[in-house]
Amino acid sequence: MAVELAQSDEPNDDLILWILVWSELFAFGVLLGGFMVMSYLHPDSFSLAKIHLNGRLASLNTLVLIASGWLAAEAVRATTYQKRRFALVASAMLGFLFAATKVVEYQGELRFIGDATFNAFFELYFMITGFHLAHVVFLSLLMLLIARRMERSNVVLVTTVWHVIDIVWLVIFPVIYLG
Repeated sequence: MAVELAQSDEPNDDLILWILVWSELFAFGVLLGGFMVMSYLHPDSFSLAKIHLNGRLASLNTLVLIASGWLAAEAVRATTYQKRRFALVASAMLGFLFAATKVVEYQGELRFIGDATFNAFFELYFMITGFHLAHVVFLSLLMLLIARRMERSNVVLVTTVWHVIDIVWLVIFPVIYLG
């Protein structure tokens, strides 16, 4: 018999959550805005630099994050601890897969840092994607921690921030890789 999860009268932490969400969106917005300004000022070098990116791995990572986001949403909707725990752990594992794939991608791109030909493209690229990667790894670890001692409010908080970071990637991907 499955243990039901109760919808308790937990304190409302919405304000903290929304401050966190908007601060993340603001930080990534500033970084992406700077990237777009630089790409406008140096269109030739930025177009040349994009040729050296691995679009296939970035596309794979996009699919991985979409699947992970779906599992995070399932964790919130789950009606038993077992289902919720599975969804959180599976979402976190896909987060780690994203990170491993990103590290493989970085190995082919590190050699371009500091190359004047690309007018700071790779410095901005590593700053934006590295900041995103740090969020993915941290939130994946947090999901594993929460999966050990689940409270609904913590699950909602971490999965909401996870979705924000997913959405950020869905902006990063076309701006950096396709734009």
